[in-house]
Amino acid sequence: MPLALLALAVSAFGIGTTEFVMMGLLPNVADDLGTSVPTAGHLVSAYAIGVVIGAPLLTGLGSRIPRKRMLLALMALFTVGNLASALAPDFGWLVAGRFLAGLPHGAFFGVGAVVAARLVPEGRRARAVATMFLGLTVANIVGVPAATLLGQHLGWRATFLVVAAIGLAAMAALARLVPRIPVEAHQDVRRELRALGNRQVLLGLLTAVFGFAGVFAVYSYLSAMTTKAMGFGESSVTLVLALFGIGMTLGALAAGPLTDRALRPTLYGSLGALAVVLVAFPFTVDVRWAALAMVVLLGAVGFMTTTPLQMLVMNKAKDAPTLASASNHSAFNLANAGGAWLGGVAIAAGWGWTSPAFVGAVLAVAGLAIAATAGFLDRGEGTFRSRVVAAHQSRPAAPRPGPPARPAAHHPTRPAFEDGTVARDEPDAARPSAGPGPSRPSGS
Repeated sequence: MPLALLALAVSAFGIGTTEFVMMGLLPNVADDLGTSVPTAGHLVSAYAIGVVIGAPLLTGLGSRIPRKRMLLALMALFTVGNLASALAPDFGWLVAGRFLAGLPHGAFFGVGAVVAARLVPEGRRARAVATMFLGLTVANIVGVPAATLLGQHLGWRATFLVVAAIGLAAMAALARLVPRIPVEAHQDVRRELRALGNRQVLLGLLTAVFGFAGVFAVYSYLSAMTTKAMGFGESSVTLVLALFGIGMTLGALAAGPLTDRALRPTLYGSLGALAVVLVAFPFTVDVRWAALAMVVLLGAVGFMTTTPLQMLVMNKAKDAPTLASASNHSAFNLANAGGAWLGGVAIAAGWGWTSPAFVGAVLAVAGLAIAATAGFLDRGEGTFRSRVVAAHQSRPAAPRPGPPARPAAHHPTRPAFEDGTVARDEPDAARPSAGPGPSRPSGS
């Protein structure tokens, strides 16, 4: 694998750390800024809104900027957003800093996925994209727990200063390791928008919204489930979250080669497995080792959906994949918000702390149904195109123009056939001579 993928993974590590660390810092931020924990939860929403808005906006604005320069600009914006969060004087400025830090998230992964795919041969593109996403999964194993611990001991501002430093390190790695990739001659925002309107691209984005919402319906409340349903102490929450991150990493490692081999079967299998794991999860919480194993499985099958979904929208967008790729991360963040909201509704309705798992299973099945419908339509379109091509190829070629044929001279002694042609003359050598004397030489 090219070293440039390492630079993309380091960048993804920083983005993943700042995205998820706020969930562990909400009590510290609320106490320091004099607000409630539910109000501090708007900081998570501010980041997600930044992702949803920034993905299409920044991708469109940067459609004519060379890929490497675009990656550097997006990581610079990410660094500034985290620095602004660290220096925010009050809650309002912190909300603005989180929104600013979220703006480049989707656009970076969109452009980064296209760059990663261009760095390797066609048969290894999904593995390259999955390698970039490894940085995101490792952030949940190492980055988020370490940053949370740092924030609890040195203050939440120290956490965002460290994340800003990671952003600077990522910029240095991008500048040093990523080769220059010029802008394609046909690349412009109108072409990207047309590609985004492709039916298969839209169905892929809709699959991400519903299917991945099943993951976040549970993940958003995994800390509460750890203490209230599994019976662990608060000190074990970090361990459970790290196990989820290990599952995410295993899922990313498996998804790359499987997607390169068979994209749609990998997507169907991961969504189906996600639904099964979510249904089984509530029945294992009373057995601790089984519950922990299900947490790892949930992270694995949940994150296995991301690479095939990313490659699907990129492939169907064809030669204008950047906006579709970035919009996929907007879809993931809509899934984040929607899954968390629906899981909260189930808990508020009194269905129990594990009820979000059943909600997530329904969402995963809905995502699988959308993916299967898209696959059926895609096969139908492919069959129709094949028939059109076959019919065109089997059509006889039109005769080439040539000089008009001379009409055959009428001869009373030559028999005419039914189609109007006249019998050809016999060779002179085969005809008897008209009378005595030497016969005429042939050809005279």
